Amino acid sequence: MQKDILTIICGVVMGTLSRYWMMRRDFRQYPSYPHATVTHLALGFVAATLGAVAIPAIAAKEYTAVTFLTLAATQFRDVRNMEREMLTALDQSKLVSRGADFIEGIARTFEARNYLVVFVSLTTSLFTFIFSPLLGILAGVFALLLVRRFMRGYLIRDVAKVRAAKVHFKGPNLFVEDIHIMNLGLPEIKKIYEERGRGVILEPLDDNGREILANVGQRQAIAHDAAMLLGIHRDVDTAEFTPLVRRKADTGRVGMVIVPIEPDIECLVAAVNNVPVLESAFVSPLQSRIGRIAAD
Repeated sequence: MQKDILTIICGVVMGTLSRYWMMRRDFRQYPSYPHATVTHLALGFVAATLGAVAIPAIAAKEYTAVTFLTLAATQFRDVRNMEREMLTALDQSKLVSRGADFIEGIARTFEARNYLVVFVSLTTSLFTFIFSPLLGILAGVFALLLVRRFMRGYLIRDVAKVRAAKVHFKGPNLFVEDIHIMNLGLPEIKKIYEERGRGVILEPLDDNGREILANVGQRQAIAHDAAMLLGIHRDVDTAEFTPLVRRKADTGRVGMVIVPIEPDIECLVAAVNNVPVLESAFVSPLQSRIGRIAAD
């Protein structure tokens, strides 16, 4: 009995700590306020408990007790739905929205991290039960390092070359180099773009990058992150200053124009480089034979 309790305690502690470790806090600030953080830590504790009690239940031949793990799938799917609904509602009040694709990616991430907590907790409890608490903790740490590998994703800099580009007008038409962005007729708006507008060009490294940049949700995520980091010269009634990302259909190159509060072009390039590639946008046509032949 004491061994079972020790196994469960080690699994729960390591699983909960892993959820705290996975809870990244960056400029996006989500989860931000203490209430959101507590919510996710509590869900991580529940996930860790589910993983920790599985091994003692199997050892006690209480095989039916393990079926409660199936409840985890339903619970974590509800977490995904909760995050999606909340972020969609919050997106309505942002000057530059995340977009549905970005929100879905965040929701999937929060669901998946609970499964990773179950994995860490299960690994820790297994090694604790068979060997010792010390080996169980070491196995949990190894599982954490393995989890970190699964959490690593691609960034825009991995699929495209980002560089500064000239913003200019041809009559009322706004261009970033040779990529047409939009039509602006008011002289005062054109003056602000000429004085404060900044542009970048994203050149895909290969056909995979070309298709990733073609995704509208991915381009919206780029505009959102750039506006979050550098600020945006607009308010709710000045939609003409919304950052826009447009694609050159002939080449697959993408141009973005933004009127930032902080007009540092090097920081803008760095911000775009570090935008994550969304799961919904990630495609690999070069993995197929037809895609490789077409790219030759």
